[in-house]
Amino acid sequence: MSLFPDDILSAAQTIIRDFAAAGLMISTAESCTGGLIAGALTEISGSSAVVDRGFVTYTNTAKIELLGVKAETLLRFGAVSEETARQMVHGALFRSRADIAVAVTGIAGPGGGSAEKPIGLVHLAAKSRAGTLIHRKMLYGDIGRSEVRLATVRTALEMVHLFLAG
Repeated sequence: MSLFPDDILSAAQTIIRDFAAAGLMISTAESCTGGLIAGALTEISGSSAVVDRGFVTYTNTAKIELLGVKAETLLRFGAVSEETARQMVHGALFRSRADIAVAVTGIAGPGGGSAEKPIGLVHLAAKSRAGTLIHRKMLYGDIGRSEVRLATVRTALEMVHLFLAG
């Protein structure tokens, strides 16, 4: 029995299998998911050949210290922004041995939302060492904290898989 739904396990299994076959490694930088992306990947046997490390950077201080996110970025755009997600993924990639990194920052709820940044807003970024970067802004809505987090994991895994498909 797993902690994760079957669709997430299937996506994680595909990534672990395909990354292992390609000799690629991944790192994660997570805020609103609190390590669930790394958790889903490491739920799969053999993941130690693929998962280099995961950064759980829930606070702004952690984002700055562990990932090198600029304080000015957080002040100007906020923790939940495209700019922060881009800096998080860059930090995760270059502070690890990974070939691909994924980063997420968002508002899972039930509190913390605003008119400008509603509950369910999540910014995701995935980046390769070759410099390819993908960003997605997701508006999952106020569907519940757990559902926002799981939806974010699904989207993050889809984005990571794009690096193998492309």
